[in-house]
Amino acid sequence: MSGGDAAGRLVRPFTLTGGRTRPSRADFTLITTVTALDPPPVRAGRLQPEHTRILRRCARPIAVAELAAHLDLPMSVVVILLCDLLEAGRITAHPPHPVSRTEPDLELLRKVREGLGRL
Repeated sequence: MSGGDAAGRLVRPFTLTGGRTRPSRADFTLITTVTALDPPPVRAGRLQPEHTRILRRCARPIAVAELAAHLDLPMSVVVILLCDLLEAGRITAHPPHPVSRTEPDLELLRKVREGLGRL
């Protein structure tokens, strides 16, 4: 439910977000891919330890859900922190590519129906 520091103490999620409970942007879904920008912007401000942990994990592209799992933090907290980093120009966010299919795959739907029928 909350992240721990090096001494094993628990830190409440609202402390990590400065009391914020909602993200400032709607850029992030579970499968949005985030990547740290290298080098950081010239006027980059001081970061919280959690922001630094996120940037280390984002050295290579990573999905938001995977990032939250690695950090052992709630998704809502990770998204708020990612909004901070995006607004500071420290990361990029890439939404998932939509799958465009004009007709449903009838064979796949048949297999799903059969599988559900066996349950």
